[in-house]
Amino acid sequence: MENVLKILEQDNFSKENIITLLRSEGENRTALFQKSADIKGKYVGNIVYYRGLIEFSNNCEKNCLYCGIRIGNKKVTRYNLSDDEILSAVNFAHENKFASVVMQSGEITNEEFVTRIEQLLQNIKKLTRDEIKVTLSLGEQTEETYNRWRNAGADRYLLRIESSNPELYRKIHLQNNKHDFQTRMNCLYSLRKLDYQVGTGIMVGLPFQTYEDIANDLLFMRDFDIDMCGMGPYIEHQDTPLLEHSHLLEPKEKRFDLTLKAIAVLRIMMKDINIAAATALQTIDPLGREKAIKIGANVLMPNITPGKYRDSYKLYDNKPCTDEDPDDCVQCLEARIAITGNEIGYGKWGDSKHYSNKFH
Repeated sequence: MENVLKILEQDNFSKENIITLLRSEGENRTALFQKSADIKGKYVGNIVYYRGLIEFSNNCEKNCLYCGIRIGNKKVTRYNLSDDEILSAVNFAHENKFASVVMQSGEITNEEFVTRIEQLLQNIKKLTRDEIKVTLSLGEQTEETYNRWRNAGADRYLLRIESSNPELYRKIHLQNNKHDFQTRMNCLYSLRKLDYQVGTGIMVGLPFQTYEDIANDLLFMRDFDIDMCGMGPYIEHQDTPLLEHSHLLEPKEKRFDLTLKAIAVLRIMMKDINIAAATALQTIDPLGREKAIKIGANVLMPNITPGKYRDSYKLYDNKPCTDEDPDDCVQCLEARIAITGNEIGYGKWGDSKHYSNKFH
């Protein structure tokens, strides 16, 4: 216990410190979670910000070995929302005072797609009188594309590194020029250069992943100076090649607990960033997102994709809430957040304080 308490008194953690915290159990684990909850309350407050999630297409050019919507999965029913359906979802978010939306899809890089997103961004800003902030999660693109989208109104970008270990990265992706670790890194640097609020994240509990890998991932996020993080447990999808390594996995409950500890450590390390409570947590534990909020997360992404499409955007198996309409999702989350003792930041953009503090 004493060793963990001494570590928690520090402002900076070494890799060895982080591994110790990630392995903590019992009273040590409780001390970690208490510290991260205190840090959250002091630096970002007990407010949870909504990001209305619009999963507008599951078409993808990539073939990542862990992902249920990979191009190689022929069992997926592909869909692509119309512009009107997307704008209707944005309008729902605006009317319900979300103040932010996330536009997410599989990865497409052609000019038609790039232009479409550019025009949608302009229309979203016009429709909402510039009262909605937009986060994009559309994968690897050229710096020119990122710049066009930034100029058209995109405020934030989420691009998960998945693993900062190039060797592990290669084990969960095909080895070709479409799945290149350095390309992913270069994209993150481009986003930083273009003054996005930059988010990244990892999957916790991957096959082949070690405690040292996760510790290095957290140090990578600190050193890259991210503004936001989306970090969830790895959950298998039955129609993916990575499933053949499922015998290497820890039980889901352990992956869940390790994710919470990683969130707690990151909150202590990066006190004023935004951290999302990933939906995947709820797949393992019915109160998963609430538990993440209590110990450090401050962002939730209610799914406002039209209900008939949700079951087709499955990155992993047993994804929760696919049978709900947006109204159901909102009412459910309000009740869940009340349990945590937090309040919802209705009508507030909830920009990363870490991002804002860089300019002061």
